[in-house]
Amino acid sequence: MKFEVTILGSSSATPIFNRNPTSQVLNINERLYLIDCGEGTQQQMLRFDIKASRIDHIFISHLHGDHYLGLVGLLSSMHLNGRKKPLKLVCPVQLKEIIDLQLKYSDTELQFPVEYIFTNAQQSEVVINNNDVVVETIPLDHRIACTGFLFKEKKRLRKLIKEKIEKLDISVAYYSVLKKGGDYTDEKGTVYKNESLTIDSAEPKSYAYCSDTMYNESYFAQIANTTLLYHEATFLNDMLDRAVITHHTTALQAGEIALKTNAKKLLIGHFSARYKTLNELLDEAKINFPSTELAIEGKTFFIE
Repeated sequence: MKFEVTILGSSSATPIFNRNPTSQVLNINERLYLIDCGEGTQQQMLRFDIKASRIDHIFISHLHGDHYLGLVGLLSSMHLNGRKKPLKLVCPVQLKEIIDLQLKYSDTELQFPVEYIFTNAQQSEVVINNNDVVVETIPLDHRIACTGFLFKEKKRLRKLIKEKIEKLDISVAYYSVLKKGGDYTDEKGTVYKNESLTIDSAEPKSYAYCSDTMYNESYFAQIANTTLLYHEATFLNDMLDRAVITHHTTALQAGEIALKTNAKKLLIGHFSARYKTLNELLDEAKINFPSTELAIEGKTFFIE
């Protein structure tokens, strides 16, 4: 099953040095999930061939402009391009008021329904649960209410061993029983254990998106053992005082968080406009967690 994330924006408060404000697209089994929607997201989607018509879920972590100011424009474009199917919008409750006001004064009535799922920054909640994935909110520690999002792949059914199934001439009608772990009994009463006819599916993978937050161990247990951890790393550690004041994380701290939570791999982003190049941030994160990469715009990371 496809499970990958493409970076559309990796800058913090402002677009600079060809970096755009935060936005990502997660592809899970060919379903696209847009995570945050900073200014310029539509242009980035066009640039990297991400079709808005395929996006049925949008997640907004919090209401600082670099995480949502591209949203009204995207909704408007979906409307103008004839979208009819529903859109799920997972977001702080106040965002509905902002969108309603924008639409009111532009005299626009969207031609597709928006289903709001409001987040609670005080506690983790399941906000999406479908055939492929369960999505939980991650309460973070920022200057305003902010949640990250934890995407957990669901365990797939067992896989049939084709050669053995064909040799025993097992009916197609029995395949679902085998995939769910059941044994097979033939017409003579011989029992074939499930393990001899099937193999287990791959272990479920996970993606934790930790948006703006200062270092706070309150969310560490929830993101433990994540396959891929995205964590903001706004500053180098020589700016730790500034990070604390603004409720952000340093690259060194992001590496420590990945280490303490036993992440398989770390992806850092949300880089301050003060940094023209990013290698220092990468090197600093790697001090604590060598398996770290930069959230470079246009790059797709496979979650495996």
